[in-house]
Amino acid sequence: MQTAPTLSDRLTAETLSGPPQSIARIPLLRHPRADAGLRVLDVTEWFGETSGGIRTYLLEKANYAASRPWLQHTLVVPGVRDRITDADGVRLYRLAGPPIPGQRPYRFMLATRTVSRIVQHERPDLIEIGSPFIVPWIVKRATRASEVPLVCFAHTNVPRMFAPDEGEGNSVQRVLYRASSQYLRRLDRLFALTIVASEYSARELARVGIDRVAKVPLGVDVECFTPRRREWVTETRARVGFPNAPLAAYVGRFAREKELHVVLDGWRDVERRCGARLALVGAGPMEAALRAHPYGHRVVFVPFLKERDALADVLASLDVYVAAGPIETFGLSAIEALASGTPLLSVNEGAVVEHVTRSGAGRLYERHQSASLADEAVQLFTQDLGALGARGRAYAVAEHAWDTVFDRLFAVYRSVRGS
Repeated sequence: MQTAPTLSDRLTAETLSGPPQSIARIPLLRHPRADAGLRVLDVTEWFGETSGGIRTYLLEKANYAASRPWLQHTLVVPGVRDRITDADGVRLYRLAGPPIPGQRPYRFMLATRTVSRIVQHERPDLIEIGSPFIVPWIVKRATRASEVPLVCFAHTNVPRMFAPDEGEGNSVQRVLYRASSQYLRRLDRLFALTIVASEYSARELARVGIDRVAKVPLGVDVECFTPRRREWVTETRARVGFPNAPLAAYVGRFAREKELHVVLDGWRDVERRCGARLALVGAGPMEAALRAHPYGHRVVFVPFLKERDALADVLASLDVYVAAGPIETFGLSAIEALASGTPLLSVNEGAVVEHVTRSGAGRLYERHQSASLADEAVQLFTQDLGALGARGRAYAVAEHAWDTVFDRLFAVYRSVRGS
C-alpha cells in the first residue's frame, strides 16, 4: 500500500519538467506565513539528494515549523535548477549550482543576487547559515542594508577536514590547520552566535579561539527509528541483501574523513574470530576505493536509502552500528541506530564518543588502529546486544527527540533576537 507523500517528500521532489525558471527574475509570491511571529531562514550548501545529517536536520526543522502556525520557515539550498516549493507553510528555494568537485552530491551556491532578492522578499527575523565557505559571505552581502542577525550552525569541523591530525608531523597539514583556524576566527565576526551539537564541537572551536557558542544537540524521530522494526528483521535483510549472520554496518557518505579504510582493514579479523559480516550503506567519492580494498569483496554495499522508513528498517536489522568518523560534530546516524535499539562501535574521537559514554550502549576503538577495532568489535559481539540496545533506545528517547531539540533551538533564536 502506498503511503501519502510526507512534507519532506513534497519539499524536495526534484522535477525537471517545464521551462527553466530564474528566481532572480520571476515574481516572488508572498510566503504562506508572511505574518508569522518568528521568521527563520536557513541557507546551506550541504544539502544534496544523497546527503545525510544536515539535510535531515533541516527537513525535521521544517516539520517542526509546519505544525506551529506562528513560525515561518524558509530554506535556501542548491539544486540542479531553480525551483520554489511551498508545503504546509514551509517554503524551499532551490538555486541552480554546479557540482562541487570530489564532494558529490553537493553543489556550489553562487547566486549572489538571487540570495539577496530572497532575503529582501522573505524579511527573516534571523538567518541560520549551515555551511562555512561561500554561503556566509553571500548572506552577509545580502543583509548589509539590514540588521537581521546571523547565526552559524557548526556542522563541519573545518580545520580537521583539511588537517585531520592537526598537522602532527606534517608541515603541510600544520599550515592548513592554522590557515583554516584563522579563517574560522574571521568568519566568526559575521555571527551573533555559533550553535554546536556536541561538547566535542565546542572544544574544537575553543581551540581555535571561538567561544561564543550555544549547545543544541541534534535529534531523532523516535517513532520512525524504533526497535519495533526488529519484528521483521528477516524480511528486511532478505530485501536489502544482507547475509544471515551477525552483522554490523556503517550508514552515510563514503568520504575520506570517515576513515572507513580502518574498518575494512580490521574486519577480516573480526569475521575470522566471530563470524560477523560488514555492510556499508550509502554513497560518496570513496566508494570505488572501498570496493577495491582487499576485504571489499566480502563487504555488502547498499546504495543510499532515501526513504526514511527503509533506512529505519535497515538500522533495526543490524546487530551493531559502526561510527567510524573521528571528526563527526554530532553523528546523526549513530543516534538513529541507538533509537532503533542497535548498539554502537565507535572510533574514540569525535562527537559519537559522547553518545557511547552517556548511553552505555557500545564500545570504543583506538583511532587508526585496525587491531583495536577488531578487538573491540569481537568483544561487543560477545555482550548482551539486546540489553545494550535497550539502553541506547532509552537514551535516545530521553535526550534526543526532535521536539525537545527544536524547543531548545528556537529558545536560542529568541535569545539572539532579544525577545
